[in-house]
Amino acid sequence: MLKKRELVDCNPLYELMKHPDVFPFVRHKTDSYEEYLFVTKQTMEAEENGEVISRTITDEWGAPIGTISLFDVEDNAGFLATWLGKPYHGKGYNSRAKEAFFNELFFDLGLKTVYMRIRKLNLRSIHAAEKLPYVMKANETRKSLYDKLNRDGEIYDLYEIPKDLYNLYILRQDHHQDESQQLLEA
Repeated sequence: MLKKRELVDCNPLYELMKHPDVFPFVRHKTDSYEEYLFVTKQTMEAEENGEVISRTITDEWGAPIGTISLFDVEDNAGFLATWLGKPYHGKGYNSRAKEAFFNELFFDLGLKTVYMRIRKLNLRSIHAAEKLPYVMKANETRKSLYDKLNRDGEIYDLYEIPKDLYNLYILRQDHHQDESQQLLEA
């Protein structure tokens, strides 16, 4: 589902990113394959320096279908940026990629908070974020950060995923699976 970023994935990812339903919402917009290759190389170098955590999202057969990254990593927190190619919208890849990524961030890398800054016009992403049971809208609870993101106008909604809330979600999922397994065995 997730793998480290590799330059070999740039061509299929660039083709998916160009779609008009995807391109406006991509953090690093590029106008050519060469520019996308350059930005990907920069992202990989930034990860080596501890500034970014970035993964390629793959389908069941290992084909690249999007990216998920944590930018502006500071004080055990960072901002999530994710996109999927249009053919993969609405098929469950987004939530599965997020869970795999959050497991790595919170349990392997020790981060405490993931923020999502979503354009108020990006209704698809807002809907996807609000469906996740471990996401909190943080426009009021993180008012100073919200105001900083929107200093040029009301552009973004702010969402927060605290490690504790995500961990509670995982524990409940595990408990539910254990109960289901017991029922099947009975």
